[in-house]
Amino acid sequence: MSSKSRDSDDNFEGQSAVKEELNRKIKEQKVVVDELSNLKKNRKVYIQQRNSNIFFLADRSQTLGSCKKELDNMKKEFQDM
Repeated sequence: MSSKSRDSDDNFEGQSAVKEELNRKIKEQKVVVDELSNLKKNRKVYIQQRNSNIFFLADRSQTLGSCKKELDNMKKEFQDM
């Protein structure tokens, strides 16, 4: 096998792995959006601070909106691949 075909195989496998990882994240984000959508209005929502174990009280509708936006961005990125 020539080095060019080996490089393209490695690149394809790497791209496939990235696509699979992004697809997994999209599925996770869909679950988050569904869970937030189905919460009762009086339920509290907490957001975890990045790189820490600290959670802060957040507004449910704002959190849902930001999660939907993040899901849309992930879907767009996946389609561009």
